[in-house]
Order: sequence, then C-alpha cells, then structure tokens
Amino acid sequence: MVISLRTTRSGSRRSRLSSSKILSRAPRRLFILVVFAILALYFGTVFVLNKVEEIVFNTKTLASKTKTLAGHNLDPTPWHRFPPKVFGDSSYRKASNLIKCSYLSCPKNPEKQNVPSYLDRNTSAKCPPFYRWIHHDLEPWAQTRISHSKLMEAQPLAAFRVVIVKGRLYVDYYYACVQTRTMFTIWGLLQLLKRYPGMIPDVDLMFDCMDKPFVTRSKYRPESKRWPPPPLFRYCTTEGHYDMPFPDWSFWGWAEIHIKPWDQEFRSIKKGSQAETWADKSPHAYWKGNPDVGSRVRTMLLRCNGTKQWGAEIMRQNWLQEGRSGFKQSKLANQCKHRYKIYAEGSAWSVSLKYIVSCGSTSLIISSQYEDFFTRGLVPKKNYWPVSPNSNLCRSIKFAVDWGNSNPSQAEAIGKGGQNLMKNLPMERIYDYMYHLIKEYAKLQDFKPAPPESAQEVCAESVLCFADSSQRQYLEMSATTPSSSPPCTLPPADHNLIESWVQKKKRVISDVQKLETIA
Repeated sequence: MVISLRTTRSGSRRSRLSSSKILSRAPRRLFILVVFAILALYFGTVFVLNKVEEIVFNTKTLASKTKTLAGHNLDPTPWHRFPPKVFGDSSYRKASNLIKCSYLSCPKNPEKQNVPSYLDRNTSAKCPPFYRWIHHDLEPWAQTRISHSKLMEAQPLAAFRVVIVKGRLYVDYYYACVQTRTMFTIWGLLQLLKRYPGMIPDVDLMFDCMDKPFVTRSKYRPESKRWPPPPLFRYCTTEGHYDMPFPDWSFWGWAEIHIKPWDQEFRSIKKGSQAETWADKSPHAYWKGNPDVGSRVRTMLLRCNGTKQWGAEIMRQNWLQEGRSGFKQSKLANQCKHRYKIYAEGSAWSVSLKYIVSCGSTSLIISSQYEDFFTRGLVPKKNYWPVSPNSNLCRSIKFAVDWGNSNPSQAEAIGKGGQNLMKNLPMERIYDYMYHLIKEYAKLQDFKPAPPESAQEVCAESVLCFADSSQRQYLEMSATTPSSSPPCTLPPADHNLIESWVQKKKRVISDVQKLETIA
C-alpha cells in the first residue's frame, strides 16, 4: 500500500510536471500555428489578388478589342466592371478596391421599400403632352408582348443589361461605353429607385450607349418573320428606327467637360442669358463645336463663317486646348450672347441641343434626322427656327438671321419659347419620363425578370466607390431624395394625334423653306 501510494503520488507528480510542460509549450505552439496561419493567409491572399489582377487585365484587354454585331469598338470607359490596368499602381490595392466596390459596398439586407402614401391621393400634375410618345415607342410590342428570347435578340446590340428586382438593380456588362456614360446612366436609374421607392416594377432591359440607333424599321416589318423587333434602349432614335429614346447621361452631369447636373446647369445658362437684353445681344448666329466627327452638316457649316456674308460666327472647338484650361472658355452660360444659336448634329444626335435651346436665343436647328426623348416637344416657329441642311445651308442661316432682325419681337418669342420648354423639364420631370417609360415597358414583358448569374448588383455606394474625386463630385451633386408628390399623369395613347403633330411639323418646315426660295 505504501509503495502503491508512493507510486501514485510519484505518478501524479510526473503527470503534473508533464501537464505544466505541455501548458508551458502550448502558447509557443499556438503562436507558431498563428504565425503559420497568418503566413498562409497572406500568401493565399497574394495569390488570389494576383489572379484577380490577371483576370482584370485579361478581361479588360479582351473587352477593349471585342466588337459587337453593331460594330462597336470603343476605348474602355473609366468605370466598368473591370477597371483598366495602369502599370505602376499597387496591384493589391487595385484588386482589393475592385473586390470592395463590386461585392462589399451594397447592403445585403436593405431596408424594405414602402410605397409612398401619396399614391392614394389623386393630386398628380399632368405630364407634358409629348410624353404621349412613350406609347408610340412601345407600339411594336403592344400586341405580341416581349418574350425573354426576343429580349436576348437585343443583347448583341447592347452595351449593358439592366435588371431591377424588388427595388435592387443588377447590371450585366457587354462592352465599355465611352467616358462615363455607363456610370452616370446607371446612377440615374439608381436615383429613380430612390425618388420613387417601391414604385419601380421588376424589369429587364437592354441598353446601348452609342449615338446612332441600330434597330431599323426596314429590317423588322409587321408582316415578316422577324417581327417584333428586339427591344433596345438608347439616347436617341429616328423615324426609321425602333430604338427607344431614354434621357442621356449628362442630365446627371458630364464630369469630363465640367458640365453640371441638369437643374444646376439650366439655372446657370438662364442667368447667363439674362446678362444682356435681346436688343443688346449680337445680331448674328453662333455655333461652337467639333466638326471632326464625320458629320457632313458640320463640315458644310464651316463654310458659313462670316458675319457680313452669312450673318454667322462659326467657331471650331479645340478639345485638347480646352481640356488644358479646365474648359474655362467653354462655359455654357457664357455662350448666350447672340440672338441666334445654331444646332448641328454630330456623327448622330448631340447632347448640346438642350443647352442651346436653354439659352433663350432663337435656336436655329438644322433639320435633324435624330431625336432624343424631349425633342418631340419642339415645334418649328414656336420654340425654334428650322434651317435647311442641303447645299443652301449658309443661305438658310442668313435668311433666318435677317428674318429675326426684321421681326425682333417674334424672334425673341421663339427663343423664350424654347427656354420655357426646357424650364418645364426639371429633373423631377426627367424622372417622371423614366418612370412611365419603364413602367409601360415592364407591362409588356411576358416573363418574370431575374438577374443572370453574370450580372453584378449595383447600388449608390458601389458607384461612388468606383468614382474618382471629380466624378464623385458630380454624382453627389445630382443625388435626389424621395419625392413628396406622385409622378405626373401620363397622357393616354393616341396614334392619330401623334401623326397629326408629325405632319404639322413637316408642313411648317416646308413653308419656311418656300419662304427661303422666294427671298
């Protein structure tokens, strides 16, 4: 028993000694394990980030070289799912920023969007009459509706796809738009969701950012097997296309050339236009822009420079020089010193139209082929003066200037009519147009929208995360708040009324051209 006891005590003492040694070694072993874990995590992270950077570079390189069926081959935009590789920057910082902005910025469980109570009240204002064109733009699908397969026919023509489900926005990118068109267009849609929370229906749409429309009426006829045409949104359309016009990105600002969001820019232009009375303004027509865009009209316009012969000042815009000076000589508010402002299309439609019409000068619009959503509200001799685009362009401009100087009160009224048209299109009405267009479009879809696996959720936080300091300034400047009133009331469809508007417009333009020939 004694021996046994001693043995037990001795064993217990050895056990305690062993335990104390193990415990004393445990922190060291734990420390070593932690070090190994940190090193493994570090090298694993480095490997992953290197792979991400490799994907970033390869995908971006491919995107910049890939053409769509529409023949797009644009330089990469500053904001895209995969930022362009810039050698010399920290690869890890760039890759981690990509991950952060793409996947960690948007809240996983956003607050539930409650439909505003004002919908119970019949207090909405009437939309401008030309909003009726929304029904006209959607006519091709009124009977057939829009199937998922028909939507996918538009994919090869689109720059990106937007899917909205339960108030959350997803984007699938196909090619890079120039400058920040994608960023500001997506931002505009996010602001729409913010302005009318819980009111934007689930929707799936294809969007292109090129200037020229592509879905031609000659290719898609009601009696053909191709009917209906693939639905495609863009910034402009023509009489010969089915592309649906949507407010362009510059309504939320154009950071590259220092143009502010629409409400701020319009106020600035209007203030600049009031610096001189109509009588004190230069009695000549004025145009300043870039003629080197493959535009026949702008090339012809260069020949009309001469105040004595043609009554016009035609100025070439040097974008490189303007960029170096911070666009100080291109401030729009300072370009309202003439009684007449000329609008000439570029390679297609141009965002400059809304700024020209806002001046309050008589807008001399060289008969245009392309139109955006609000130009349907322009009426010749009411809020602009039509100018012939043919070989008699210079004589047509001279006739308009002479007529205006001989009829100053009428010319001034036309200029004010154009300015008032733009005044009645504040951002709240822009959002209303977007709301009604998307709502009416969504009614035609015969499938339940769902984001594809390749789509990426986008929110205001992720856009601001991607933006540089200059872009962020314009984005934040154009941020909206929930509306305190319902959207304006959309006029009902009336195909005959729209057709009568078109015919009346053509008659007035024809009458002006006849006056030119006998002058």
